[in-house]
Amino acid sequence: MRVAALIPAHDEADRIAATVTAARAIPGVTEVLVVDDASGDRTADLARAAGARVVTLERNAGKGGALDAGLSALGQTPDVVLLLDGDLGTTAAQGELLLAPVLAGAADMTIARFPRPSGKAGFGLVMRLARWGIRRFGGPFDATAPLSGQRALTAEAVRAAVPFASGYGVEVALTVRVLRAGLRVAEVDTTMSHAATGRDLAGFVHRGRQFAHVARALLGLAREGRRARGR
Repeated sequence: MRVAALIPAHDEADRIAATVTAARAIPGVTEVLVVDDASGDRTADLARAAGARVVTLERNAGKGGALDAGLSALGQTPDVVLLLDGDLGTTAAQGELLLAPVLAGAADMTIARFPRPSGKAGFGLVMRLARWGIRRFGGPFDATAPLSGQRALTAEAVRAAVPFASGYGVEVALTVRVLRAGLRVAEVDTTMSHAATGRDLAGFVHRGRQFAHVARALLGLAREGRRARGR
């Protein structure tokens, strides 16, 4: 069985080597592909040195574009695709927890739940919008981790989800499309960690962009739904 770990990364030189090393050690993973999304640091070199195959984009495509490029580079869709962010570091090893239900045939897509942050995070507006959008456009699925990018998908789930939505709307659109296809989605508890966004100015700007991107993805999903009903 072909199981590919696909890791989009932009300026993740601090953590990408540890992420790749952990991903390569996950039982069952047969290949690790890093998509270097036009990084300005040594992300690509460090990922390659850690044992990943690397695809480098000359222009920043955003997470959705990087994932699309990665799937294209993989060629024929693998039996299972494990999506991991580049800043997970050693906690990427917990991708094994995401793979287990999919490999056992118990789920078509799994989503990692992270521990509740100990410090101050955002105000939850993006999270609430994402949860509402998934229920509204995907069906009765109560997502507790709607924005988590750490996922394992069967080939059927991948085909239902592509092309990936742009920007920060990737995860919401991914969940809605998989649910619309009638596939099984399960959340999995992990102790994964990544670089958190704080309550400083940069954090507020980031969350503002995230809110706008999720809203845009939901508008696109609404249009998709209307077209499907009109067939």
